[in-house]
Amino acid sequence: MKVHDLHVQRNLPLDAGKVRPVDPNRPQAPDGSRPSLGKPFGDFLQQEIQGNTRVQFSAHAAKRVAEMPSPLSESELQRLDLGVEQVDQKGGKNALILVDDTAFIVSVKNKTVVTAVDQARVQNNVYTNIDSVAIV
Repeated sequence: MKVHDLHVQRNLPLDAGKVRPVDPNRPQAPDGSRPSLGKPFGDFLQQEIQGNTRVQFSAHAAKRVAEMPSPLSESELQRLDLGVEQVDQKGGKNALILVDDTAFIVSVKNKTVVTAVDQARVQNNVYTNIDSVAIV
C-alpha cells in the first residue's frame, strides 16, 4: 500500500510538500520495491552500542600512553573498560582507574581517558575532581 492510498483510505489530506520524488538511480527489486542500501537497522544499532563500550583517549592521554615504555595490551584495555563500566554502574562521574602500574583519569560519562600516568610519573602528583577509584 502506498502513502497516497493510506491518505485516501483514511480520508486524510495529502501534503504534496512532504512527498519526495523517487530517485531513479536507486536500484529496484524485480517486484518493484526498493531494497535497503545498507545493513538492517538492528545490526547497525548493535554495532554502535558495542562500539561505544570501549573507552576513548583524549589527545593528551594518547600522547601519554604512547610515551610509556610498553604499549597497552588488549587485556589491560579490557580491564580499563571493565573499571569504567563498574564506576558508571555506581554513579561515578570522574574516576581514577588503576590497571597494574598505570593510573588512568577517566570522564566516565564520556567514556574518555583524560590522562594516563605510569609508575615513573606517578610520584608527587595530585589528582583533583575525582569522585571514584577502581582498581582492576
